Amino acid sequence: MKAIQIITPENIQIADRPAPIAGKGEVLLKINYVGFCGSDLSTFLGKNPMVEYPRVPGHEISATIRSIGEEVPANFKAGQAVTVVPYTNCGQCSSCRKGRFNACRYNQTLGVQRDGAMQEFITVPWQKLISDDRLSAKELAMVEPLTVGFHAIDRGRVTDIDTVMIFGCGMIGSGAIMRASLRGATVIAVDIDDQKLELAYKIGATHVINSKTTNLHEVLLEITNGHGPDVIIEAAGNPFTYQSALEEAAFAARVVCIGYAKNDVSLATKLWVQKEIDILGSRNATPSDFEAVINYLKQGTFPLDEMITSIIEPEDSAAAVASWAANPGQVMKILVRF
Repeated sequence: MKAIQIITPENIQIADRPAPIAGKGEVLLKINYVGFCGSDLSTFLGKNPMVEYPRVPGHEISATIRSIGEEVPANFKAGQAVTVVPYTNCGQCSSCRKGRFNACRYNQTLGVQRDGAMQEFITVPWQKLISDDRLSAKELAMVEPLTVGFHAIDRGRVTDIDTVMIFGCGMIGSGAIMRASLRGATVIAVDIDDQKLELAYKIGATHVINSKTTNLHEVLLEITNGHGPDVIIEAAGNPFTYQSALEEAAFAARVVCIGYAKNDVSLATKLWVQKEIDILGSRNATPSDFEAVINYLKQGTFPLDEMITSIIEPEDSAAAVASWAANPGQVMKILVRF
């Protein structure tokens, strides 16, 4: 079968691999679409410390069940359309014992710590499958990246009385915008790309700010009557936005960090303490986040075609990712069609 492999940094090749067979408790999936994630771009650039090469990337999955292994519940059948929860959990670490399986100490995400889904077939444990016959194949591939932003809003305990600012309007930030809007919050979307900010309006942002061309601090004070946002979601992974989050947060605010900054960040502890800010990490997503995203997508209001930058064949992946690396602000989502 055909598979995309990142052999070494900046070296993507198409490999021919034997097709897997579903074992006990497993399901064989025929892959339809897989999205390229920011972590895949980091792997391509050699900046992902969790990856060993060669690596098959991909964990944003749309697939069809091809065959069923032994001891799989009868409600899973060949031909069903599914997406996949791409994380593992050990069940024994401190996170798992608290029921926070998404933050398992020993998690292995598809395409990161283990080979992913950018190949024609994969096998997965049946417990990781989510089936829904009302979503299209493209929508199923968009579920996982949106769940990460949904989870961040849950971590931030956002309600309808909050003003929420999201730094970064890529796919993960977009998920946060949607979820905060669904909860009735006032949503401020911040980015340096006007096209992404236009999309942010369409998916629920109340205000949009281009921080490259506008004085962010002054506009925030105007919007929030001098207080600052109650919740800030850092989805850009930039040292500047990490520092800005503390500076712009209201007193007694919550700051939720999703993005991985490339370098260590120096934070103003004076602001952290004086404002009594809750600083929260947010990692991956929970089953309830997947359920919430699917329910949202069923409403039919998600601008699917505008969120997909391009749909490519596996043979075009090297050129597409190289172009993405050269122009990261121009890409929302690349889907690979198998």
